[in-house]
Amino acid sequence: MAASSAADLQPVTSITAKLRSLLERAKSVKPDTSIEPPLPFAELTSEVDRLHDGLGEDVNQLLRFSMTDYAAREIFYTAVNATNIQDPEFVQVWNLLDILALCGERELCGPELPVYLVEELLESQTTDDCRTVFDFLESRRERLFAKDFHKKNLILLRSCNELLKRLSRAEDAIFCGRVFFFLFQTFPLGDKSSVNLRGEFHVENTTKFEVSAAIDGEIGGEMDVDAEVAKNQEQAHNVKAETPQPPTKPGGKAVPAKPVKKVPEEEILSTSDLYPIFWRLQQDFSDPTRLFASENFATFKKGLASTLTTFEKTPTVVQTKAAEDSKRGVKRKLGAQGTNGDVTDHFVDKYNPKYLTSRDLFDLELSDLAFQRHIMVQALILIDFLLSLTEKVKQKDDAHYAPTTQGGKDTRNKSVVYSYTLKDEDAQWAISTRTTITSYLQSTTDGRFYHRMVETVLARDKNWVRWKVEACPSILRDPVSAKQEMEARAGARGATRVRRVPDRPTGAMDLSFLAEGQGGGLAALKDPARFTAPTLDALVDGVRTDKLDLEFANDADEKTGFENTIANKTWRALRHVRATELDKLNRVEPGKDLEEVFRAQVAADPEPELEQEGRVDGEPVERSPDANEALAEVSGILNEGIKNDGADGDAQKETENVETSAASVAGVT
Repeated sequence: MAASSAADLQPVTSITAKLRSLLERAKSVKPDTSIEPPLPFAELTSEVDRLHDGLGEDVNQLLRFSMTDYAAREIFYTAVNATNIQDPEFVQVWNLLDILALCGERELCGPELPVYLVEELLESQTTDDCRTVFDFLESRRERLFAKDFHKKNLILLRSCNELLKRLSRAEDAIFCGRVFFFLFQTFPLGDKSSVNLRGEFHVENTTKFEVSAAIDGEIGGEMDVDAEVAKNQEQAHNVKAETPQPPTKPGGKAVPAKPVKKVPEEEILSTSDLYPIFWRLQQDFSDPTRLFASENFATFKKGLASTLTTFEKTPTVVQTKAAEDSKRGVKRKLGAQGTNGDVTDHFVDKYNPKYLTSRDLFDLELSDLAFQRHIMVQALILIDFLLSLTEKVKQKDDAHYAPTTQGGKDTRNKSVVYSYTLKDEDAQWAISTRTTITSYLQSTTDGRFYHRMVETVLARDKNWVRWKVEACPSILRDPVSAKQEMEARAGARGATRVRRVPDRPTGAMDLSFLAEGQGGGLAALKDPARFTAPTLDALVDGVRTDKLDLEFANDADEKTGFENTIANKTWRALRHVRATELDKLNRVEPGKDLEEVFRAQVAADPEPELEQEGRVDGEPVERSPDANEALAEVSGILNEGIKNDGADGDAQKETENVETSAASVAGVT
């Protein structure tokens, strides 16, 4: 009765008529009957602004919103009841939602009204038709939630969660993924609505497997029967161990030899024995806190070691799309075109959120590489969780979070901080097991790429865990002020401006002396003094002059410089003699100046030509072998000596050694 009377109110009737007029206008603006494209808001803005004309200034905003809400709902319910969502006439519902979104932006109705109507539309449709509603949401996501998101977020989260409860995780896995991706893209990165602040594990995700025909899928029954099966297996191993063996002592009674017990890593269990051990690991994966008990940890280590050994010894098969196409027909999504114009394969990749635990399929699952990777990634997640509980990591975290304490109170989220500390031997096992898993992942087909992807995801997950430990502080940054932006732009313009190279940069050397006509240029480079070696007389005169300057040196540095120059010129003179007159090296004696050796001795020598010809007093002479070898050695030393004019004081010492060696050699025996 109240609703009927409200519809007769003149303001509500006026708003309803204007909304219907806008819908008629939308048909001409958008003749298509599909969801895409959205209405062009620019062509409807002027008419939308006149929606509340005639209501009077005494009507407050809350009452205006209520009237618009009632009028919109009346049109919405009429359209939904009269048409099917797959009919072309249903486009008026999409147009109505677009118009209401524009009204919300213009503050003519509540900004959350379109989201409320979408929620009711999802509740009124089947799961197949909800895909069409989600097509609308995905196409309007940015426009719907760009403004006043804090008024719409809870409605969206509630409607999506209700939809996920209706969907089957096995049959509607792709649609569930669409819903999750939509939520991830819509909600801000630092929003706490989807954060598991209390660190609760998904213990309800139980994995039921066949243990006995008399026991159905109850968890407690499975555990009891599993214990019984394990006991039977142990008895079976004992029976095998008691098989008679050859006698160990000669002439004695046949005593069975004690079997060598293998470590868990070396045990290869049969498929029937591994089946209950393997599927029992899922209980530890879904609730890692069970491993805080030592007996559960020991069982888990044995089970995981047996599983990894079986994986390594089992030949794997990679299920490819080509193989699937050859086995069965491929379902294709209508209208999905590939890069080459062909229809792309949409449903060829099989995904099931629950493992198939039949005994008949267990052999096939063990040989499937994708299945093995699922299990090993689960193991990596659990091992990383255990390694975060070591004493070393806890001490590092305490030191890291110590500055965040306020007034001596730790502000960390205690729900995700565990008091349990992993033992050192268990930590070593975790590290070695993780290394084994990563090595096996890298050795498989495309293993390096897959391993890198997994490690990237796990590294990011550690960052999210740290964020939750810190009680989820805000990760939003304040917008950049106008002043900072203008300063950044000015700096960018200054760094990228066109720069003119000056004629003579600051600190550059004056190279004008190289110019032609000023004593430089090519003519200066052709000066013979630049490439002509000095004569022996010039070197001897230079040594004599430097010795005179040495006597008048003012300080130790100047004295050292003259000594180096003398040693250098002495060495060059010896090299000059070695290249032109090798026999003069015989006259080099320690303590004698070059002038005395190469001038006075030459003048005093009566017959130097006879010595050069190997004759003395007209008679031929022979050099001893030792003399020849010594002269050859001196020649080699001179060849490999200092080759520049900047030799240090070591050149003088080398020269004295050469002179001593040459003086000690008898040129003629």
